[in-house]
Amino acid sequence: MFKRISALLLAGAVTMTMAGCGGGGDGGPGGSADDGKITMGFSQVGAESGWRTANTKSVQGAAAAAGVTLKFSDAQQKQENQIKAIRSYIQQKVDVIAFSPVVESGWDTVLKEAKNASIPVILTDRAVDSADTSLYKTFLGSDFVEEGRKAGTWLTEEFKDSKDPVNIVELQGTTGSAPANDRKAGFAEVIGADPKFKVIASQTGDFTRAKGKEVMEAFLKANPDIDVLYAHNDDMGLGAIEAIEGAGKVPGKDIKIITIDAVKDGMQALADGKISYIVECSPLLGPQLMDLAAKAVKGESIPARVVTEETTFTQEQAKEALPSRQY
Repeated sequence: MFKRISALLLAGAVTMTMAGCGGGGDGGPGGSADDGKITMGFSQVGAESGWRTANTKSVQGAAAAAGVTLKFSDAQQKQENQIKAIRSYIQQKVDVIAFSPVVESGWDTVLKEAKNASIPVILTDRAVDSADTSLYKTFLGSDFVEEGRKAGTWLTEEFKDSKDPVNIVELQGTTGSAPANDRKAGFAEVIGADPKFKVIASQTGDFTRAKGKEVMEAFLKANPDIDVLYAHNDDMGLGAIEAIEGAGKVPGKDIKIITIDAVKDGMQALADGKISYIVECSPLLGPQLMDLAAKAVKGESIPARVVTEETTFTQEQAKEALPSRQY
């Protein structure tokens, strides 16, 4: 179903791009009417995970298919690099700017510069906390709070008959990022209704496998009685599995593991029984982004929020999905 939707959106993006090239006028800041193409400046968070790599490939592939000239930069998980890239795109007079913010705060100044230059901005995957929502056209991405709720709902159902306390450790994403803030909040909202669920340790793992392993090792040393690990992405969960096995415990049995993303490595660990449950967060945003960009450049009305379609996976569902998994 998702493939069909993506194909339709991509077709729409191509149509919109071509339609925007044929008319008169100045074609926007980047001069798309002159060269027949939309020019997009895109600033990516980095390459910290399998999810992020798949997201980058989706954006690059969709841009090529839609005839969009893509100026791409990797921020290496540093906000200052993204701000520098966005200012460079403004100077280059691109038609549209898209970026996945490293953190939520601190964007107003540069976004005002883009607005003053009449360059529309699209947020992808992650939101910003700017009070002035006119600084960007739309936010395309997942509902991170709902992802956290889904993780919490599975946990409460899994331990509904338990009378004993359930000790949980949490591997958070990058401090200050939208997914870290929201996935924590959604999860806490659900488990908070039952006092037997106790988060005994919570620390950032920066969304990376190496940091996930390192922090989980510390959790295990400080807390010998851990029942559940909630990791804000698959990569941290995969790193934690190495730490759990290194401590002589069995992931998925001695410690239940819940993660978010559903990248192929995570899905394989779920199919193998090492991860217990995965909440999907699709990285394949490229086709939808190109469609929104074409409409924004033409000055068409677009929704302020576009939520991606996603699901959840149990072990058996992972086994079924793996053969055709794209990322």
